[in-house]
Parts: sequence; C-alpha cells; structure tokens
Amino acid sequence: MTPERLARIRQMLAMRQPDLTVCLEEVHKPHNLAAIVRTADAVGVHQVHAVWPRTRIAKRKGTARGSQNWVGVNLHPDIETAVGELKAQGMQILATHLSDTAVDFRRIDYTRPTAILLGQEKQGITPQALALADQHIIIPMVGMVQSLNVSVAAAAILYEAQRQRELAGLYGRGCLLSAEEQNRILFEGGHPIFAKICQRKGLPYPQLGADGEILADEEWWQKVQMSKDAWSHLDDEDDGLL
Repeated sequence: MTPERLARIRQMLAMRQPDLTVCLEEVHKPHNLAAIVRTADAVGVHQVHAVWPRTRIAKRKGTARGSQNWVGVNLHPDIETAVGELKAQGMQILATHLSDTAVDFRRIDYTRPTAILLGQEKQGITPQALALADQHIIIPMVGMVQSLNVSVAAAAILYEAQRQRELAGLYGRGCLLSAEEQNRILFEGGHPIFAKICQRKGLPYPQLGADGEILADEEWWQKVQMSKDAWSHLDDEDDGLL
C-alpha cells in the first residue's frame, strides 16, 4: 500500500458518519441501487440497509455488493427487522411520503442519528413501513411531475444532511468506527489481493502497522501460500510443539 493510498483511506474513514444511513425497502433496479450507494459513499455514510424477503435475499446480494466498494450493504428480510435495528441504534426514521403530517425535508434536524427510508420504484413505501416512521418528509416540486427517481430523492436528502452536519462540525469528530472495522477496511482497500486470498481460504485479516504494512506471523504467511488441504500438515507440526 502506498503512503498516498493509506492517507486517502484514513482521511475517508475520519469522515464517515455511522449515525447516518438510508434504508431501501425493496428498491430493486440495479442502477438505482448503485447510484444510491455511490451517493451514500460521497456524503460519508458507512452502511446502507436494504429490505428484501428471505426468498429473494440470496438473489439480491450480488447486485448490492456489485454496486458498492466502500459502503457496507446490510440486508434484512422485512421492514420491521430493519427499522427495529435502526431504532435500537437511536436513529430517527424518516420516510419519504406525501401525507398530511409530512414536512419539507429541509426542516429536519439531520445532526441527530438518522435513517432515511426510501420505497420501491413503482409502489413506493409500504403502509407497514410508513407506520414505523417517526416523520414523513417531502421534497417540494413545482412542476407537473410530483415524484422523483428514488436515487435522485436519496441524493437530495443526503446532501441536505451533509450540509447540516458540516455546519455542525460533525465531519471533524475523527474516526468513529471500531479499531477492528478500520483494520478491515484498510486491509481490503490497501491489500486487495491478500484480502481475496483470506476470504477464499477462510483466513482472518492480520493487523496492519502504522505505515499500512501487514503484521502477521510466519504461520499466516505459510497458509497464504499453501493450499487449504495442506494446512492439516502444518497444524500437526504445531501440535507436536505443544
């Protein structure tokens, strides 16, 4: 990993906003998923949430992962599970929906822990999801069309959240992620070939040094170079030393 890449990743991690996220309820078009995750990364969202029935989760994993490089995508089987997890983190749940109680999205305080709930392209947010939201929000429009593409709506709201958080100094708090999570991201971003080897062989990621160097013992390096079938011989040798 070059010093420049290490510095860039660390700068990105320092700007991450783990208490800001979006929750996508059965948003299914790949280009929308990719656009939303790209915008989430741009404003410092660390993870997004996507709701899909259990029978479809396996099918959607490839699309979600293919749309992201630096933003995690957490999949949920139903909206109750997703919102329950977000509320347990102390987040306010905002649903994009035109209702009698809806307010202009710019009137919301996004410096609070916030999850923005966005609905499926054709049907929008389900009644179950709307009932779980703390507040309905709208994006004012003065043209003939009264709805925006879901990825455009997400971008408008997320950049308002970024504006407020920047003014409040929330991008200057330093990295709020755990040391383990930071190490994972640095390893995958700085040593992608070794990360793929670890994933394929089931090896744990080693710790990284101050300069991004891999700090691993001889056994880890041997297992990186060996086939997994050959590990038993190495483990037998280790047992003989005990």
